Amino acid sequence: MDFEHLLDRIMDLDENIRHARICDMNANVVCSAKRRDVTNLLTEEETQESLKYSVNSWKIRAKLAHKIGKGRYVLAAYEKLRRITMPLGDAHLLLVSIDNKGGQMDIIEKLENELHGDYTHY
Repeated sequence: MDFEHLLDRIMDLDENIRHARICDMNANVVCSAKRRDVTNLLTEEETQESLKYSVNSWKIRAKLAHKIGKGRYVLAAYEKLRRITMPLGDAHLLLVSIDNKGGQMDIIEKLENELHGDYTHY
C-alpha cells in the first residue's frame, strides 16, 4: 500500500483534519502528514508514548475480535481535539487528529469510505 498517497487523500477529505499518521504494530511511525497551519500540542516524545498506548489497545481488541467482531475505529474526545484510530489490516494503524469544530462523524464516514468503500456493507 502506498501510505504517502493514502495520507494525501486523507488530508484532502476534510479541512478539520489536523494530522494523520500510520504506524506499525510496534508503534513505529511509517508515514505522517500535517496540515501547514497546525501547531503541535504534544512533543514528539509524548506523541510516541500515545502511539504505544493506541497500539496496545488495538492489540487487546484483536484478542476479543473472535467474540465481538473486528474493531472499525475508536474516537477519543479531548478538550482541544478529537483523535480517531483505525486499523489498516493487521499490521498497521491509522491515527487522525481533528479539531473540535464538529463534524467528526462525517469525517469518520469519509475515512471508512476512503479505506473500505461503502462501510455499510460490513
